[in-house]
Amino acid sequence: MSAQQITYRLKLLDPAAHIFEIQCTVTEPDPAGQKFFLPAWIPGSYMIRDFARHVVSLCAETTTGPVAVHKLDKQTWQCAPVEHSLAVTYQVYAWDLSVRGAHLDTTHAFFNGTSVFLMPLGCEAWPCEVELLAPTDKSLGDWRVATAMQRATATPAGSFGMYTAVNYDELIDHPVEMGTFHSSEFEVAGVRHEMAITGRHHADMGRLCKDVEKICAVHIKLFEELPDIDQYLFLVTAVGNGYGGLEHRASCSLLCSRGDLPHPGDDAIGSDYRKFLGLCSHEYFHTWNIKRIKPEVFTPYELADENYTRQLWAFEGITSYYDDLGLLRAGLIKLDDYLEMLSETATRVWRGQGRHKQSIAESSFDAWTKFYKQDENAANAIVSYYTKGALLALSLDLRIRKHTGNKKSLDTLMQILWQQFGKTGVGVPEGKIEQLASEIADTDFSDFFARHLYGTTDIPLENDLQYIGVQLCKRAACGGDDKGGALPRGQTPLMSSIGAVYADKANGVALSSVTQGGAVQVAGMSAGDLIVAVNDIKANKSQLEQIQRKTAPGDHLRIHAFRRDEMMEFVVTLQAPEESTIFFEALTDVDTTTLTARADWLWKNNS
Repeated sequence: MSAQQITYRLKLLDPAAHIFEIQCTVTEPDPAGQKFFLPAWIPGSYMIRDFARHVVSLCAETTTGPVAVHKLDKQTWQCAPVEHSLAVTYQVYAWDLSVRGAHLDTTHAFFNGTSVFLMPLGCEAWPCEVELLAPTDKSLGDWRVATAMQRATATPAGSFGMYTAVNYDELIDHPVEMGTFHSSEFEVAGVRHEMAITGRHHADMGRLCKDVEKICAVHIKLFEELPDIDQYLFLVTAVGNGYGGLEHRASCSLLCSRGDLPHPGDDAIGSDYRKFLGLCSHEYFHTWNIKRIKPEVFTPYELADENYTRQLWAFEGITSYYDDLGLLRAGLIKLDDYLEMLSETATRVWRGQGRHKQSIAESSFDAWTKFYKQDENAANAIVSYYTKGALLALSLDLRIRKHTGNKKSLDTLMQILWQQFGKTGVGVPEGKIEQLASEIADTDFSDFFARHLYGTTDIPLENDLQYIGVQLCKRAACGGDDKGGALPRGQTPLMSSIGAVYADKANGVALSSVTQGGAVQVAGMSAGDLIVAVNDIKANKSQLEQIQRKTAPGDHLRIHAFRRDEMMEFVVTLQAPEESTIFFEALTDVDTTTLTARADWLWKNNS
């Protein structure tokens, strides 16, 4: 062991009890008493999660015996001064089946470094070694390892053994999966890519890799190169019902429903598989946009506390714009499919009253306390920097194209950001992206950003989309399951609205959220109320939607509902439904200039 090095030994201590045991050894501890710290959050998920709460026990020792340990705060420990190498051994409870934490049972093990690797304070730049110990239980003898972390020379691919990282920041940016996962490989731009899926599934791995390869190629083409990585790994956990992703420097962690994966013999790209491909596209785009092109405040990350920035709209919103567009540019979906997906995004934005109260910049800044901690009033109070950010990116893309005669675009902006910031490791200052956009278009966009990024004015997509011959239409929803897009065949819009989101429960219909100023709120009802009868008839979701489909605004409903365990009666006056369901349509009767602009936007002339 060389001077100034950190070594970790990770053991699957008790899979049935979900316990990892980790030993962290520091070669040259602080002579004043070494402090150890576990991050409070994980980059890419902007909420304080207090991973240290899962530390079950902790002790320290040297070759001469035990060392006293004193806990300083919720996530920091200090050892008594020692003269030689110091080892801290601790146990971590791992039962978070998500992309953010750690999970261990008798079927697999998964962890992010922020959940399991203590950081010796003052040693952040030291090289790290990680020894992954094979399970001692013979029934787990066929387990393998999947991670993008660098293997030591003596460690074969996919094996337990020694892995390395140049420093702590890199160490925690390589999640690890251990188990009996299925994996397949493909190559893009001369770099090996691997798809590893944990969980029971029947995915067509060959087709999946072929489709994802096309997506990767599209994003590499946009940035004109891959970052300096030796491999890229898609770590997928397939469950009965789930969705989520988290980006890393040479990998991503994905959670999906097993029904989202492509089945052998099925060549179609249905909405579920399309959603999964969009997730892969989103996290892969982050390989550039947030993992390397990142806000100045994230260079470096401060992992003990919140890191505030108003720029998440660019790093998540722009990525959300390119994720679905990437499927179209890769030839996996058609324009109508893309416009349907865009319609669903716009519908989510227009249905939220919070867009009138919170700007996208504020949403970015308040991600720590609002976006990641949503409650039943979220739709009335906040806007998503993902969805409205994606619409802002679309608008900005079209405006740059229009002002430059299609010579430049949002693609140009991303390429400049990559060259000036991503490749150099310099953080992007607040306001720099807006400045660059104006410079690229040779047009002052300050009013545009003031109104739509820092203000709450709706983005005028109706005008922007004319440049590529796409029309934005609005209509009333057909019901609670209507996500947006063209009017479903055989369905009609609601004639009236109660102004609430609701779902069937065992004994009635539960209001999950109510619209501010909507009919039920005006009548005194609240989120959480359980409707048991409407006009003296037992309530269910289908019945309530039928009433709104056939009853005019101004009519009254007599509703009986439970709030907690108390029966209450309300008289609800139905309101006219909002036309907040969005539908985008590609026009065919347009001139050659418009068709050319559309083709350039879709890369049809330079693919």
